[in-house]
Amino acid sequence: MGHCCSKGISDSADKEDFTSTSASANRHRQTPASGSQTPPAAANGGAPPHSFTASPWQSPYPAGIAPTPSPARTPGRKFRWPLPPPSPAKPIMSAFMKRQPSPPPAKPIPEEGGGEGSERALDKSFGYSKNFAAKYELGKEVGRGHFGHTCWAKCKKGDLKNQQVAVKIIAKAKMTTAISIEDVRREVKILKALSGHKNLIKFYDAFEDTHYVYVVMELCEGGELLDRILARGGRYTEEDAKKIVVQMLSVVAFCHLQGVVHRDLKPENFLFATKDEDSQMKVIDFGLSDFIRPDQRLNDIVGSAYYVAPEVLHRSYSSEADIWSIGVITYILLCGSRPFWARTESGIFRSVLRADPNFHDAPWPSVSAEGKDFVKRLLNRDHRKRMTAAQALSHPWLRDLNITIPLDMMIYRLVKSYIRATPLKRAALKALSKALTEDELLYLRIQFELLEPKDGYVSLNNFRTALMKNATDAMKESRASDILNMLEPLSYKKMDFEEFCAASISTYQLEALEKWEDIASAAFEYFEEEGNRVTSVEELAQEFSLGPTAYSLLGDWIRPLDRKLSFIGYTKFLHGVTIRTSNTRQRQ
Repeated sequence: MGHCCSKGISDSADKEDFTSTSASANRHRQTPASGSQTPPAAANGGAPPHSFTASPWQSPYPAGIAPTPSPARTPGRKFRWPLPPPSPAKPIMSAFMKRQPSPPPAKPIPEEGGGEGSERALDKSFGYSKNFAAKYELGKEVGRGHFGHTCWAKCKKGDLKNQQVAVKIIAKAKMTTAISIEDVRREVKILKALSGHKNLIKFYDAFEDTHYVYVVMELCEGGELLDRILARGGRYTEEDAKKIVVQMLSVVAFCHLQGVVHRDLKPENFLFATKDEDSQMKVIDFGLSDFIRPDQRLNDIVGSAYYVAPEVLHRSYSSEADIWSIGVITYILLCGSRPFWARTESGIFRSVLRADPNFHDAPWPSVSAEGKDFVKRLLNRDHRKRMTAAQALSHPWLRDLNITIPLDMMIYRLVKSYIRATPLKRAALKALSKALTEDELLYLRIQFELLEPKDGYVSLNNFRTALMKNATDAMKESRASDILNMLEPLSYKKMDFEEFCAASISTYQLEALEKWEDIASAAFEYFEEEGNRVTSVEELAQEFSLGPTAYSLLGDWIRPLDRKLSFIGYTKFLHGVTIRTSNTRQRQ
């Protein structure tokens, strides 16, 4: 079972593991290159494009037990097994195999439903410019990934004349299915549509010829985050880790607002612009990214094993999966070990699904309480209780950095649900909002100010203006702005800060707090004073669209004495599911 112990990491072991890794395992490392040009055909050699390797960190076996050495790379996105793996890996691996293109076979693989030679009928024309060789001079290969390799290049003419760039080269021969072709098309579309964030890799142009697609991007010369972790002996100080985490959260918050989910966040996919210690970091590799609407759930299993979120393995996830990945990276930064570990890929998945990260062994006792709370709230297995990127940026652990908090799409989703809720549900939420302290209200106050209230009120126009102010072409592709149509009732009313708080709080996220019991107790007192009223089992069932079979369960929510909601009934009513009742005292 892959449960990790947070032990120190040997510098020599790390260096040995790291240097033993071949260049073909690298995803997109961009370093200055010189020398003769590497033709695309020659650069395409090396390791199989779908190899799956392990992680750079030392095995957590106790002293005296010799585990298998761990190669220096994160497990990739396709898996091979000598024998069928045990549950739950078998369906997971099957989904991975279907999602990713296979190595080129001896004979073309026909499209589903197609006959012999269907591959030749695939349209591999992307409509990109075909004059790449006229504009760029290719240099050495500087990185290699699962679906292509990256070369240093120099621009020969145009706006980027004499500028060094990175060129990702993708062979059309590897695009053996319509899905693989669409993946490339979508990656370029996302890179082109996303713009304007300092921690996002710059996209310049895309080209194609008969055999390859060329994606021209900013050249980052500072190496991967993984390299710097290893150079530091496996871990960062809290203060240095904060600077890294803020950059990750900032760019991910930007992507999520635009309706883009990355789906493959890991240390190898963050590059530093320069070799300077305080260099900006850039997120790269949108090959598995996708557009996603505010209320949409994705079901295809993609990502890298050590960083994949539990809900991805359960085939129902949204942007919260990226937050889990950042939580894993933050855990590694602070202690130098992986929160979920196993000797096999199936073991990694079982660990992600079942194991709890180790916050007891060194160096965790010396990590601040705020730092541990931060990581725990990112690694909550229930995605509904996980912080969003914007919320994480306002967490007490990061507040001393004077961070600019971005607009959060979750606010729009929660307000949409609130304005469609029943009067009883709105009264319950208003009581809950009154129980929050000023510290907990900070995030909500920032979001309210981002809507630019007029005379202390916001309406639909404020929500629309704030969203459009942050819009890029990606938001059009993801149709993220469609959520404004669901806020139409705000056209006829205004919302002050008190009601905005009631509309914008998540009961699930509050339940994840250690002081949830105190918050719920205080909220129930407000609810008793202002919102609690006589109700019936039938009314509660209608509230949650339940039938008569649920009457016996809902009957426990109502006090026999006055037919009003009990304390337990109130806490359950807030989100309609069973929450922690074993430690909750019932009030009559």
